[in-house]
Amino acid sequence: MKTAVITGANRGIGLALVQSLKAHYRIHAICRSSSPELEKEDVEIIDGIDVASAQGVARLAEQMKAISIDLLINNAGLLRPSSLEGIETELTDWRAQYEINALAPLRVTSALSVQLVEGGKVVIITSRMGSISDNSSGGAYAYRMSKAAVNSAAMSLAHEFHPRRIAVGLFHPGYVRTGMTGGSGHVDPKEAARGLTRRIDELDLISSGQFRHANGEPLPW
Repeated sequence: MKTAVITGANRGIGLALVQSLKAHYRIHAICRSSSPELEKEDVEIIDGIDVASAQGVARLAEQMKAISIDLLINNAGLLRPSSLEGIETELTDWRAQYEINALAPLRVTSALSVQLVEGGKVVIITSRMGSISDNSSGGAYAYRMSKAAVNSAAMSLAHEFHPRRIAVGLFHPGYVRTGMTGGSGHVDPKEAARGLTRRIDELDLISSGQFRHANGEPLPW
């Protein structure tokens, strides 16, 4: 059975991805703190991992050093309010979103790069709020900026991993009802995970680097 690593796996979209993929992958569920819901799943849980810290990423790499990885899903994310007027008072929150949404996927991917098998897949769960041309309302500065940054990074990853035949997927799950959105949204996590699973299954070198909605729709940069 192939092996998948999923960050932010204790709740929301990450937990739903664990549930959707566990029939076909040996799952390593990565999180800062486990949850009763995750512990009901028959998967390997690696908790105590903060993907925004050097120590957390190093501990993850040590835990995974003997394991070949077919699928790496960078799902952990953070959304906090941000405004132009509040940039100075909110700056810690701005930086936290950049650390988790933009830098953490690269840090985790770099740390586990040696374990990625030829022909494997790297997925980043992003947001259409990172699209510059799709921005019709403004606001959410820090979240938008962090997702635009990781979108750009994913394209570079697609080029870098192409010689190893590793495909990189950049997927927007939709507006999902989770704790991060305060329970508001258009779809529940399980529905989002089903769409994401389809996109992961069809991901290949031809579609590597593309920015897509979980429903398959191409998204503008």
